[in-house]
Amino acid sequence: MSNIPITSALISVFDKSGLDILVKELHNHQVKIYSTGGTYDFIKNLGIDATLVEDLTGFPAMLDGRVKTLHPAVFAGILARRNDDHLGQLQTHNLPQIDLVVVDLYPFEETLKQTSDDALIIEKIDIGGVSLLRAASKNHASVAVISKQSQYPIVADWLKENNGSTSIEQRIQLAYESFMVTAHYDTAISYYFAEKVGQAKHLRYGENPHQKASFIGNLDDIFRQISGKEISYNNLVDIDGAIALISEFKSNDPTFAIIKHTNPCGVATRDSVKNAWDAALACDPTSAFGGIIISNKMIDGETADAIDEIFYEVLIAPSFGEGVIEKLSKKKNRIILHLSTFEVSPEQRKYILGGHLSQSMDNHKAEDESLQQVTKATIPASQSDDLIFSLKCVKHLKSNAIAIVKNQQMIGAGLGQTSRVDALNQAIEKAKRMGFDLDSSVLASDAFFPFADSVEISYNAGIRYIVQPGGSVKDNDSIVYCDDHGMAMYFTGIRHFKH
Repeated sequence: MSNIPITSALISVFDKSGLDILVKELHNHQVKIYSTGGTYDFIKNLGIDATLVEDLTGFPAMLDGRVKTLHPAVFAGILARRNDDHLGQLQTHNLPQIDLVVVDLYPFEETLKQTSDDALIIEKIDIGGVSLLRAASKNHASVAVISKQSQYPIVADWLKENNGSTSIEQRIQLAYESFMVTAHYDTAISYYFAEKVGQAKHLRYGENPHQKASFIGNLDDIFRQISGKEISYNNLVDIDGAIALISEFKSNDPTFAIIKHTNPCGVATRDSVKNAWDAALACDPTSAFGGIIISNKMIDGETADAIDEIFYEVLIAPSFGEGVIEKLSKKKNRIILHLSTFEVSPEQRKYILGGHLSQSMDNHKAEDESLQQVTKATIPASQSDDLIFSLKCVKHLKSNAIAIVKNQQMIGAGLGQTSRVDALNQAIEKAKRMGFDLDSSVLASDAFFPFADSVEISYNAGIRYIVQPGGSVKDNDSIVYCDDHGMAMYFTGIRHFKH
């Protein structure tokens, strides 16, 4: 069935604002209305007839109003499929079918803002309302559901246009919005209880001191804090970025990364942990000040001595050598974390515009990318590992992003720029400022080059090898320039935007 006329409706709302528009339209189509307490009084005061739910169920509201609609006489009428079997059962038990459910939930979040009284807060956890919304949404093939006040005039207009009926497309839309309402409601309640059981960690502040912040989740599965001050909001964001980056190198030779504001400012792989640290720090010792340091291998005593010479916020490693913890924890504010797993969350969420975005993580491994050689020149085998290394780095830089790599070391990084040329110039300038020789280095771009200008700039700086996704309508211009100047370029077909 697609268009179904509404013959009966159950209305039970906490806030009656704007309800009259809907009720009057229902009355125009001779819809039988069942209602509860205050909503019943509101409807009767409009001069419109209604039936108390307790007259339908045969039971009065009980337990100070905690139980009003929770009864088979109500839910059978909502959940019944419109077939002979289900409708026959309703008829046998003398129960009406209910074609529309109108519910707004108790104001749980508003109550949280107004009081800290646990008893008052608990009473604003809606039980029957959520159950009614879920039942009506589940049976959207036959039942329409209204879950918020903004829908009253919309549905009233639909009824006016469709002679008192709703279409399947409209009911699906209403069901979707209803499930969004209940999901948000349950999330708010779960956060409240997370605080009660100690799973909500109140942080000192958010990104800035005037912002409130908390973390809800279980960090124990990810790392164990060995020493240091309380972890801040910014620390957690950077730690997340650091683990995501080092997970790219979990099986590699000793690798260090230094993170600042979620961006890597130093990354290097070497034959020893100490050499990896020295090379990572050399990428940008200025930015390393106050950064997040992470290693894929055990921190030994020699490396600890070197790390101890700089100021950093957090040190993360899968293990620590004998005496290292004692040495590094002498400065009480330093946060030292024992990394329990290299695994990262499979999903990423961001709350925007009153809703949220979700996506799978960019967990495509650089080793799995198909490197398509598109130029006549090729990269020497001795430097081929730098192609993979550069891809691992660039996917963790904010777009537009460029990573320049030489000998398993990120010698230049351009990030968060509004044009790819700006990102490239930033990376080149930074590499030169840090004293690196760009001759025969490798460049990775998180997205394609729209024009050949980036290739020309790279060549003039000494860069000879490029890896990028490809896909620009002007890809051939870049390829031709590379061929004319003896440069090698590879396409991956995989973009790594990060916003």
